[in-house]
Amino acid sequence: RRRWASRPRPRCGLPAPGATWLCISGSRMRVIVTRPAAQGQAFVRRLQALGIDAVGLPLIGIAPPADPEAVRRAWATLAGQALVMFVSANAVAHFFALRPPGAMWPPGTRAGSTGPGTTDALRAAGVDGTAIVDPGPDGPFDTDTLWLRIATWPWAGRRVLVVRGESGRDWLAEQLRKAGAEVGFVAAYRRLAPSFAGDAGAVLAAALGAPRAHCWHFSSSEAIEHLVASQRGADWAAARALATHPRIAATARRLGFGRVDEVGVHPEDVATAMRSAAADGQR
Repeated sequence: RRRWASRPRPRCGLPAPGATWLCISGSRMRVIVTRPAAQGQAFVRRLQALGIDAVGLPLIGIAPPADPEAVRRAWATLAGQALVMFVSANAVAHFFALRPPGAMWPPGTRAGSTGPGTTDALRAAGVDGTAIVDPGPDGPFDTDTLWLRIATWPWAGRRVLVVRGESGRDWLAEQLRKAGAEVGFVAAYRRLAPSFAGDAGAVLAAALGAPRAHCWHFSSSEAIEHLVASQRGADWAAARALATHPRIAATARRLGFGRVDEVGVHPEDVATAMRSAAADGQR
């Protein structure tokens, strides 16, 4: 009878209690979560609870706005806005951090959201769920999908405020203006280049030194651009990435990442993708 050689057993570090670390090609694969620190920490903890070896490496720094008074003045205009569009959970956090004493969300104003994280942040800030409009539970989670839900609203002569960083994608604002809305912007926070001091530098060095043992998780094209710009001359051909949107995936491929897969926005989606990768790597 023919005897088959046994396959070597993957070598992995000890898992946390109740968790099972995923092993790929004989070693443990680590997910690098690149979200800003405020959101990234909770995302990492959830991944770890799901048995994924994960670490945070914020590739976008978030800071208070250069002109906080502009945000406070914007609060005084909310009752006259048909829609206040929040581009991210950070936009929500920094806008509400500058809420004047006693100011409340006006009942006739809708709060726009790009996806689950922003919607959760709005609810946590006290905005009633009936006032929130977002792309829906199935995505894609972007302004394109949101526009499909609100395009038929009567926009002519109505006011819209977009709460964002100092710059951003203007596609939704352009659609609203074409529909007759008056669109304004307020910068509720600043986006900064990342810092690789201390532990962050060690995480980055490990990822560059062993690209096949790491998987980058990207939820922003700007994060990828920051990473690549900070490591000029680095070869990303052996690097793997998970991206939460087709545009983000396209950016990762354009900037040289060797394998890029699209994934949902939740930690559970990342865990599913990593288990699939582990199964592929052990075949």
